Amino acid sequence: MSKFILAAVAIASAAPAFAQSAEPASWTGFYVGGRAGYSFQPGDGDETIKFDNNLDGNFGDTVRTAAGANAFSPGFCGGYARSAVAANGCAKDKDSLEFALHAGYDFDLGGFVVGGLAEIGMGYAEDSVTAFSTTPANYTWTRRMAENYGLRARAGYAFGGGRDTLVYATGGIVWAKMENKFRSSNRGNGYTDMSDDTVTGWRAGAGVEHRVLKNLSIGVQYLHTSLKDNGARLRVSRGTQPATNPFILTNTSGTDFARSHRRFATDNVSATANFRF
Repeated sequence: MSKFILAAVAIASAAPAFAQSAEPASWTGFYVGGRAGYSFQPGDGDETIKFDNNLDGNFGDTVRTAAGANAFSPGFCGGYARSAVAANGCAKDKDSLEFALHAGYDFDLGGFVVGGLAEIGMGYAEDSVTAFSTTPANYTWTRRMAENYGLRARAGYAFGGGRDTLVYATGGIVWAKMENKFRSSNRGNGYTDMSDDTVTGWRAGAGVEHRVLKNLSIGVQYLHTSLKDNGARLRVSRGTQPATNPFILTNTSGTDFARSHRRFATDNVSATANFRF
C-alpha cells in the first residue's frame, strides 16, 4: 500500500510538468526567413503608348506623317512584338520567379498574433507594351520590378492543439527599382530613356504558416504588389532620319513616349520559411 501511495504522489507531482510541456508554444519573438515563388502579370492587353509631339508635357497627341496621316494607325498591343507588322500580334507578358529575404517580430496575444517585418527582394516578371507604325516598325517598351524593399504589418490567429498553425493577413509599403528596356525595329531614330527608376507602391496579401519544429516554421503566402510608375518617359529624336520624319515635324527636338498604364502590378504565390529565436 505504501508503495502505491508513493507512486501516486510521484505521478501527481509530475502532472504539472506534463501539463506545462503540453502548453501552446508562443509566437512572440524575432524571426528571419525568406520566400520563393512565382509572379504573374495581370491582364493588361488594352495598354497603349501615348505621345507628346510638341514636348509641352501633355500626352495624347497624334504623331502624323508628312502627308498628315496617323503614323501609328496600325495600333498597339499589351505585350512584346513578334515582328514589325501589327498583324503578327504580340507575345504575352512574361511571368517569372520572385525571391525575398525578411526579418520581423511577432507578438502572441493569447492566440491572436500581430507583428511586422522588413524585406528585400528581387523580381523577374516583365510587362511590355508595343506600338506599331505604318513604316512598318515596332516600338516595344518593357519594364520589370528588380530590387525591391518593403515594410509590412501582419495580423492573424494561431490555432490547433499547440497553436502551431497561424493564418494571417499582411500589408504595407514597397520601394522598388524599375528597369525599363526599349527596343524598336526602326534603327534610324535616336532613343533617350528619361525614366525615373525609383518607384513606390503597396503590397498586401494573406498566408498560412505552420511550426514544424520549435524554431522552424514553413508556409504558403499570396501577395499582390502595385507600383506607381509615373516617371516612365522616352524621347525619340531625329537620329539619321530626314527632316520629314514624323517624330520631329512638330518639334525638332523629337517626340516623348509614355505608357498609358501608370501602374506595374504582380500577383505572387510563394513558399515561405522562418527561423524563430
